[in-house]
Amino acid sequence: MSEKRKQEVQRIKELESINLAREEIRDLVIETKKEVEKDNDLLAEQINDELNKKGIKSIDIVGAIGAGKTALLEKLAEKLSKKYRILVICGDITTRVDADRIEQHNVDTIQINTGRECALNAYHIYQVLKNKNLDDYDLIFIENVGNLICPSDFQLGTDKRITVVSITEGEWVIEKHPMLFKMSQVAVINKIDLAERLGTNIQKMIQGKTRN
Repeated sequence: MSEKRKQEVQRIKELESINLAREEIRDLVIETKKEVEKDNDLLAEQINDELNKKGIKSIDIVGAIGAGKTALLEKLAEKLSKKYRILVICGDITTRVDADRIEQHNVDTIQINTGRECALNAYHIYQVLKNKNLDDYDLIFIENVGNLICPSDFQLGTDKRITVVSITEGEWVIEKHPMLFKMSQVAVINKIDLAERLGTNIQKMIQGKTRN
Protein backbone atom coordinates (compact mmCIF):
# COMPACT_ATOMS: atom_id res chain seq x y z
CA MET A 1 0.00 0.00 0.00
CA SER A 2 1.40 3.42 -0.99
CA GLU A 3 2.12 6.06 1.65
CA LYS A 4 -0.64 8.27 0.26
CA ARG A 5 -3.17 5.45 0.43
CA LYS A 6 -2.13 4.61 4.00
CA GLN A 7 -2.73 8.22 4.99
CA GLU A 8 -6.15 8.21 3.34
CA VAL A 9 -7.16 5.00 5.09
CA GLN A 10 -5.86 6.26 8.43
CA ARG A 11 -7.76 9.52 8.09
CA ILE A 12 -11.03 7.69 7.45
CA LYS A 13 -10.48 5.54 10.52
CA GLU A 14 -9.64 8.54 12.69
CA LEU A 15 -12.81 10.29 11.58
CA GLU A 16 -14.82 7.19 12.47
CA SER A 17 -13.24 7.10 15.92
CA ILE A 18 -13.89 10.79 16.51
CA ASN A 19 -17.53 10.46 15.52
CA LEU A 20 -18.19 7.41 17.69
CA ALA A 21 -16.22 8.23 20.83
CA ARG A 22 -17.12 10.54 23.71
CA GLU A 23 -15.11 13.74 23.67
CA GLU A 24 -13.11 12.87 26.79
CA ILE A 25 -11.80 9.60 25.35
CA ARG A 26 -11.46 10.45 21.65
CA ASP A 27 -7.67 10.73 21.69
CA LEU A 28 -7.36 7.45 23.59
CA VAL A 29 -9.64 5.66 21.10
CA ILE A 30 -7.64 6.95 18.12
CA GLU A 31 -4.27 6.08 19.65
CA THR A 32 -5.47 2.61 20.69
CA LYS A 33 -6.72 1.91 17.17
CA LYS A 34 -3.39 3.04 15.74
CA GLU A 35 -1.45 0.77 18.08
CA VAL A 36 -3.66 -2.25 17.36
CA GLU A 37 -3.35 -1.72 13.61
CA LYS A 38 0.40 -1.18 13.86
CA ASP A 39 0.90 -4.39 15.86
CA ASN A 40 -1.31 -6.30 13.43
CA ASP A 41 0.61 -5.00 10.40
CA LEU A 42 3.95 -5.95 11.96
CA LEU A 43 2.72 -9.48 12.66
CA ALA A 44 1.27 -9.72 9.14
CA GLU A 45 4.68 -8.81 7.70
CA GLN A 46 6.29 -11.48 9.88
CA ILE A 47 3.79 -14.08 8.64
CA ASN A 48 4.37 -13.14 5.01
CA ASP A 49 8.15 -13.27 5.42
CA GLU A 50 7.95 -16.75 6.95
CA LEU A 51 5.66 -18.07 4.21
CA ASN A 52 7.88 -16.62 1.50
CA LYS A 53 10.95 -18.25 3.04
CA LYS A 54 9.13 -21.58 2.82
CA GLY A 55 8.09 -20.91 -0.78
CA ILE A 56 4.40 -20.92 0.16
CA LYS A 57 1.95 -18.80 -1.82
CA SER A 58 -0.93 -17.34 0.21
CA ILE A 59 -4.28 -15.78 -0.69
CA ASP A 60 -6.92 -14.14 1.52
CA ILE A 61 -10.52 -14.26 0.26
CA VAL A 62 -13.07 -11.77 1.59
CA GLY A 63 -16.69 -11.03 0.76
CA ALA A 64 -20.16 -10.68 2.22
CA ILE A 65 -22.21 -13.59 3.55
CA GLY A 66 -23.56 -15.51 0.57
CA ALA A 67 -21.24 -13.92 -2.00
CA GLY A 68 -19.86 -17.34 -2.93
CA LYS A 69 -16.48 -17.41 -1.18
CA THR A 70 -16.82 -21.03 -0.09
CA ALA A 71 -18.09 -22.19 -3.48
CA LEU A 72 -15.11 -20.49 -5.13
CA LEU A 73 -12.73 -22.17 -2.70
CA GLU A 74 -14.34 -25.55 -3.36
CA LYS A 75 -13.66 -25.16 -7.09
CA LEU A 76 -10.10 -23.96 -6.49
CA ALA A 77 -9.42 -26.83 -4.10
CA GLU A 78 -10.87 -29.37 -6.51
CA LYS A 79 -8.61 -28.22 -9.34
CA LEU A 80 -5.43 -27.27 -7.48
CA SER A 81 -5.23 -30.10 -4.95
CA LYS A 82 -4.15 -32.44 -7.76
CA LYS A 83 -0.92 -30.47 -8.06
CA TYR A 84 -0.39 -28.60 -4.79
CA ARG A 85 -0.52 -29.36 -1.07
CA ILE A 86 -3.12 -26.95 0.24
CA LEU A 87 -4.16 -25.60 3.64
CA VAL A 88 -7.42 -23.64 3.90
CA ILE A 89 -8.08 -21.53 7.00
CA CYS A 90 -11.76 -20.67 7.39
CA GLY A 91 -13.03 -17.82 9.54
CA ASP A 92 -16.59 -17.66 10.79
CA ILE A 93 -18.53 -16.51 13.83
CA THR A 94 -19.40 -20.10 14.71
CA THR A 95 -19.63 -23.65 13.22
CA ARG A 96 -17.26 -25.32 10.76
CA VAL A 97 -19.78 -25.72 7.95
CA ASP A 98 -17.57 -24.08 5.32
CA ALA A 99 -14.44 -25.93 6.43
CA ASP A 100 -16.26 -29.26 6.17
CA ARG A 101 -17.42 -28.43 2.63
CA ILE A 102 -13.93 -27.48 1.45
CA GLU A 103 -12.25 -30.40 3.21
CA GLN A 104 -14.09 -32.83 0.94
CA HIS A 105 -11.83 -31.70 -1.93
CA ASN A 106 -8.62 -33.28 -0.66
CA VAL A 107 -7.21 -30.29 1.25
CA ASP A 108 -6.44 -29.67 4.92
CA THR A 109 -8.74 -27.20 6.68
CA ILE A 110 -8.62 -25.30 9.96
CA GLN A 111 -11.69 -23.54 11.33
CA ILE A 112 -11.33 -20.32 13.34
CA ASN A 113 -14.49 -19.30 15.20
CA THR A 114 -14.24 -15.61 16.04
CA GLY A 115 -17.32 -15.33 18.26
CA ARG A 116 -18.24 -11.64 18.34
CA GLU A 117 -15.26 -10.53 16.23
CA CYS A 118 -16.34 -9.64 12.69
CA ALA A 119 -13.05 -10.38 10.91
CA LEU A 120 -9.88 -12.41 11.15
CA ASN A 121 -6.67 -10.64 12.10
CA ALA A 122 -2.97 -11.50 11.82
CA TYR A 123 -2.90 -12.93 15.35
CA HIS A 124 -5.53 -15.53 14.42
CA ILE A 125 -3.43 -16.63 11.45
CA TYR A 126 -0.20 -16.65 13.46
CA GLN A 127 -1.76 -18.94 16.08
CA VAL A 128 -2.75 -21.43 13.39
CA LEU A 129 0.51 -21.41 11.47
CA LYS A 130 2.76 -21.76 14.49
CA ASN A 131 1.06 -25.09 15.21
CA LYS A 132 1.37 -26.42 11.67
CA ASN A 133 4.35 -27.91 9.87
CA LEU A 134 4.63 -25.43 7.01
CA ASP A 135 6.87 -27.82 5.07
CA ASP A 136 3.68 -29.81 4.38
CA TYR A 137 2.14 -27.06 2.22
CA ASP A 138 2.64 -25.25 -1.06
CA LEU A 139 -0.43 -23.02 -0.99
CA ILE A 140 -2.54 -21.44 1.76
CA PHE A 141 -6.00 -19.94 1.33
CA ILE A 142 -7.75 -17.92 4.03
CA GLU A 143 -11.51 -17.44 3.91
CA ASN A 144 -12.34 -14.42 6.03
CA VAL A 145 -15.52 -13.87 8.04
CA GLY A 146 -18.38 -12.84 5.76
CA ASN A 147 -18.67 -9.06 5.48
CA LEU A 148 -17.27 -6.17 3.44
CA ILE A 149 -16.34 -3.77 6.24
CA CYS A 150 -14.31 -5.27 9.09
CA PRO A 151 -11.70 -7.13 6.97
CA SER A 152 -10.41 -3.79 5.69
CA ASP A 153 -8.97 -3.10 9.15
CA PHE A 154 -6.58 -6.05 9.19
CA GLN A 155 -3.92 -7.38 6.85
CA LEU A 156 -3.35 -11.11 7.33
CA GLY A 157 0.11 -11.52 5.86
CA THR A 158 -0.96 -13.05 2.55
CA ASP A 159 0.55 -12.38 -0.87
CA LYS A 160 -2.78 -11.41 -2.43
CA ARG A 161 -6.31 -10.53 -1.37
CA ILE A 162 -9.37 -11.45 -3.44
CA THR A 163 -12.69 -9.73 -2.80
CA VAL A 164 -15.79 -11.62 -3.95
CA VAL A 165 -19.11 -9.89 -4.58
CA SER A 166 -22.25 -11.27 -6.17
CA ILE A 167 -24.85 -9.90 -8.53
CA THR A 168 -27.45 -10.28 -5.75
CA GLU A 169 -25.71 -7.56 -3.69
CA GLY A 170 -26.59 -4.90 -6.28
CA GLU A 171 -24.63 -2.95 -8.83
CA TRP A 172 -23.42 -0.34 -6.29
CA VAL A 173 -21.81 -2.79 -3.86
CA ILE A 174 -18.25 -2.16 -5.07
CA GLU A 175 -18.56 1.61 -5.08
CA LYS A 176 -20.08 1.53 -1.58
CA HIS A 177 -17.09 -0.35 -0.13
CA PRO A 178 -14.05 1.45 -1.60
CA MET A 179 -11.57 0.73 1.19
CA LEU A 180 -11.73 -3.05 0.91
CA PHE A 181 -11.38 -2.99 -2.86
CA LYS A 182 -8.40 -0.64 -2.67
CA MET A 183 -6.73 -3.21 -0.42
CA SER A 184 -7.48 -6.10 -2.81
CA GLN A 185 -5.51 -7.17 -5.87
CA VAL A 186 -8.35 -9.19 -7.43
CA ALA A 187 -12.12 -8.66 -7.55
CA VAL A 188 -14.52 -11.45 -8.49
CA ILE A 189 -18.10 -10.74 -9.56
CA ASN A 190 -20.05 -13.91 -8.82
CA LYS A 191 -23.47 -15.33 -9.81
CA ILE A 192 -23.50 -13.46 -13.12
CA ASP A 193 -26.07 -15.92 -14.47
CA LEU A 194 -28.65 -14.03 -12.36
CA ALA A 195 -27.85 -10.60 -13.80
CA GLU A 196 -30.58 -10.52 -16.43
CA ARG A 197 -33.29 -11.78 -14.08
CA LEU A 198 -32.33 -9.27 -11.38
CA GLY A 199 -31.69 -6.41 -13.78
CA THR A 200 -28.18 -5.85 -12.43
CA ASN A 201 -25.78 -3.81 -14.56
CA ILE A 202 -22.51 -5.76 -14.48
CA GLN A 203 -20.65 -3.02 -16.35
CA LYS A 204 -21.57 -0.54 -13.63
CA MET A 205 -20.08 -2.92 -11.05
CA ILE A 206 -16.87 -3.13 -13.06
CA GLN A 207 -16.72 0.66 -13.35
CA GLY A 208 -17.12 0.89 -9.59
CA LYS A 209 -13.93 -1.14 -9.17
CA THR A 210 -11.96 0.94 -11.65
CA ARG A 211 -12.92 4.14 -9.81
CA ASN A 212 -11.59 2.78 -6.48
